[in-house]
Amino acid sequence: MVNAVDLALYLDVSEINECRANLLIEQATILAESVVKPLPDGASAVVLAMAGRAYANPQAVSSETVGPYTVSRPQAGLYMTKAETAALKRLGGRGGAFTIDPTPAEATPAPTWPWDMDGDGWADARQWHEMW
Repeated sequence: MVNAVDLALYLDVSEINECRANLLIEQATILAESVVKPLPDGASAVVLAMAGRAYANPQAVSSETVGPYTVSRPQAGLYMTKAETAALKRLGGRGGAFTIDPTPAEATPAPTWPWDMDGDGWADARQWHEMW
């Protein structure tokens, strides 16, 4: 699905540590499969995003300050965001609105009441009279 070359392209780097990249991709795939399995088409974007974050931040730094500038990351290591979880669910066909049709398979569009006793398409008046 995703390999080290894809991750290098995603990160826009010319060289990549293939062993580390493959490990992160494998772990990101396992994490993604915890949401939906088998992974649907398009899940590679989520796997690349997770592996890319972890690859680009090997020391798992959560905050860094250089001069007057501070960068904070919400989390360190290999993780999945809420948006990525939702994307996987959507890609897998889960997480949206749905309907359930309770109509039995053998149901026909023909009315079942009142009965048409003589077959002319109309309910018989005497049937109504007898019931009341």
